[in-house]
Amino acid sequence: MTTLLIKRAKVETGFTYDGERVSGTTTAEVDILVKDGKVEEIGTDLTVQADEIIEGNGDLLMPTFREMHIHVDKTYFGGPWKAVRPATKGIVTRIEEEERLLPQQLPFALERAENMIGWLLSQGHTHIRSHCNVDPQIGTKHIELTLEAFKKFEGKLTYDVVAFPQHGLLRSKVEPLMREAMRKGATLVGGVDPATLDRDIERSLHLTMDIAVEADAGLDLHIHDGGSLGAFEFIKLAELVTAAGKVGQATISHAMALGDLKGGELEEMVAILRAAKMDVTTTVPIGRPTMPIPYLYDNGVGVSLGHDSLTDHWSPFGTGDTIEKLCVLAERFRFLDEYALSRSWKYATGGITPLNDTGQQVWPRKGDDANFLLLDAVCSAQVVARRQPITRVIYQGKVVRGKGE
Repeated sequence: MTTLLIKRAKVETGFTYDGERVSGTTTAEVDILVKDGKVEEIGTDLTVQADEIIEGNGDLLMPTFREMHIHVDKTYFGGPWKAVRPATKGIVTRIEEEERLLPQQLPFALERAENMIGWLLSQGHTHIRSHCNVDPQIGTKHIELTLEAFKKFEGKLTYDVVAFPQHGLLRSKVEPLMREAMRKGATLVGGVDPATLDRDIERSLHLTMDIAVEADAGLDLHIHDGGSLGAFEFIKLAELVTAAGKVGQATISHAMALGDLKGGELEEMVAILRAAKMDVTTTVPIGRPTMPIPYLYDNGVGVSLGHDSLTDHWSPFGTGDTIEKLCVLAERFRFLDEYALSRSWKYATGGITPLNDTGQQVWPRKGDDANFLLLDAVCSAQVVARRQPITRVIYQGKVVRGKGE
């Protein structure tokens, strides 16, 4: 049994109002006792014994983040600077590049994966979902190295590893390798653009689902296709999810078509996704159609955030800073007031916020997982708008990142 006592941390307790409009957030300083990774007691001036005592110094206590779309297995992060080459043939340029680049990167791919995971942890993520290439050039080696990299962080975070046929499931003929990847420890079955890459939506999706059924696993598919083509792929996937008994176990990453649909078409699509309990993940792209995040969430479709890249041969951008990502989301959807800014935190935490929509305090409570961020901020709205810094990351009652780490 291990215990942690956090002294004088600030928690959100409610909203203040100007008439009917939320004008501010109230807070209170509390002590929190954690036992075996769970909140045991919340109060003021607790004098209980603990294995470790840390001083909160009035920093704001908030839920940790979930990084739901990243590729730790193929990155320039931690290596020398390198910008991307022009994509003269679209996605095919990047695939051809990978065919020679990924084997060259294998000698240092593990070190870079560990560097990226460590960085994401320092940025407040205590769950990471990484998509990992499965292709003819590297086989399942990226699955193996990613699992090895995550083992270094056991006890500091949780993770998903997605077997990802980046070069196309049918196009690159990797069905046997995908099945092997699942046997080797991948936790989710991935896929990518069954129309654009595989040129056979039905066969590609059916084979992907067959692998998932065999492995008794969920799915997370990249679908970048926009407009009616992307919408058709969503519908076909939702039909398969329902037929295969995978309701609540499928994610569409990027889901660009949701940024193109309007009016009745969007309403119908939301109903389809909601019925299959399919969620979506977005990077909140700049300069491209962005899915209507608040509308989706408010109508029963789960939305999560990911960074996709922290610099690689696909993009020179990416910081791993989810506070920055939330700020971009807030600017994109005009979250300007206290209420809207405070509500944005849910997109990065799997729905956890200290206050519910009516301002009632619902977190932290006794029995909750002790996964905390301490931040130099007065409230969550300020964190998002002004990108306030994290001072400590706590996972299951253990400080896994502190000042200067």
